[in-house]
Amino acid sequence: MPAPLRDVPEDGIELIQSFEGIPDGDPSTVNIDAYLDPVGIWTIGWGHAITHQGGLLRGPQNKALARSLYPGGITRAQAQALLRGDLVDTAAAVGRLVTVDLDDGQYGALVSFAFNAGSGNLAKSTLLRLLNAGDVAGAADQFLAWNKGRVNGALQVLPGLTRRRRAERALFLGEDWRAVARAPATPRGRRAAPPATARPAPTRRARTTTPKARPPAAPGKRRRRQTAP
Repeated sequence: MPAPLRDVPEDGIELIQSFEGIPDGDPSTVNIDAYLDPVGIWTIGWGHAITHQGGLLRGPQNKALARSLYPGGITRAQAQALLRGDLVDTAAAVGRLVTVDLDDGQYGALVSFAFNAGSGNLAKSTLLRLLNAGDVAGAADQFLAWNKGRVNGALQVLPGLTRRRRAERALFLGEDWRAVARAPATPRGRRAAPPATARPAPTRRARTTTPKARPPAAPGKRRRRQTAP
């Protein structure tokens, strides 16, 4: 019998929110509007990827369509509802994939990672293999390899992902992830993120529902990006 779904710790949610941010695609309006994320996916709220006709909505040419799917934008409360809803599937995937006991920091870090990189990438990762084998330190270091994304079709290290992976690793190890998150992506005297030779993973999330007309009051599903080591 599957274990009950575990709540995502507040530290994990705060980490996700701090890196996803809540950009507004049109600050001249009252509510929060859809925006184009760094890898070209239309997104709204805290990293909620917008889908249309069964696929992720991409590219600047789809701006009008993205806005029409959320007419009037969404409120901050609705953005929070979308985030909590998106995390349900991610948390369930982490609980299903991980076969060892996790403390709150480890669980929160893995949910943040899977929310950003995708549970499919977690499933096939060296990070998961080492963790389930009991190598916690080795698994922690694997967070750092997932700092690349595709921009204009080219795979490259993204400073924001580098900082996020270091913060997730710190939370996973019970360290001060907020201090790590504030540090530059390549601080002097510290080891840089793994080179681009690490085998990358697909670009971004993948799971979400498209609203029909008005902004959803209830959560949707989700997606994600990146390239696997």
